Amino acid sequence: MSAKITLDIGGRVAVITNRNPDKHNAFDDEMDAALFEILGQLRSDREVRAVVWRAEGKSFSSGRDVAAIGGGRSDLSHHDLMRRGHAGIQQLFTMDAPVLVALKGWAIGASFQRALLCDIRVAAEGSRFMLPEVAHGVIPDTGGVARLFQICGPGVVADMVLTGRPMDAAEALAHGVVSRVVPVEQLDGVVMEMAEKIAAAPAATVSMARRIQAHLAEPQVRSSMAEELIAQTFINRSDDYAEFRLARTEDRSPVYRGS
Repeated sequence: MSAKITLDIGGRVAVITNRNPDKHNAFDDEMDAALFEILGQLRSDREVRAVVWRAEGKSFSSGRDVAAIGGGRSDLSHHDLMRRGHAGIQQLFTMDAPVLVALKGWAIGASFQRALLCDIRVAAEGSRFMLPEVAHGVIPDTGGVARLFQICGPGVVADMVLTGRPMDAAEALAHGVVSRVVPVEQLDGVVMEMAEKIAAAPAATVSMARRIQAHLAEPQVRSSMAEELIAQTFINRSDDYAEFRLARTEDRSPVYRGS
């Protein structure tokens, strides 16, 4: 397990902590693997009744550490990496315990999407959220767009995805992306208090409440993730993406042909 993301279990509440503050908790392949291992461990721990996902440093996560994509492994294609990532994060859907996310600073790209797939999100004042993938020639591909669509509707999603503009904490609260906004110094305490309250409730009741919500929301998210896998694979092999990369290398404006 990576030292850059850790799991602590105290009583019936487990705490996942992003610990890569020097890079604003940007995720690399090692952190991905550790996160998926942690989720797998929590899936089999029947004593854990609630999970808090938080971060050290200024930001929850600045997204993907692009310098570390693939971890230098030539045997994994982008398609394979996406399939591994989808399988890893979809463990959230089969966990007995709800996951509450304490968001602060930046939550960008895949890290924002992963937070969207969790049960509850609480933001610190000053938090900002962004989906910048289109500006990098690709699309968001971690399932969070489907959940954002469920929460905000098509207009907000199109704006965030196509322009890459940030959403601040106040707007996120207004749209229901987060359920509460609190001062940053109170964030961990508030989320822990919420988790302990959930953990103290009858486990069967919490499970059935979450199951009903999952029946409403999860099929659409899974379907979207399957479509993302196809679309992102096409994009990575498209002429436009090749032109995007070549134009950046040659420091010129790209000429796209829609293919």
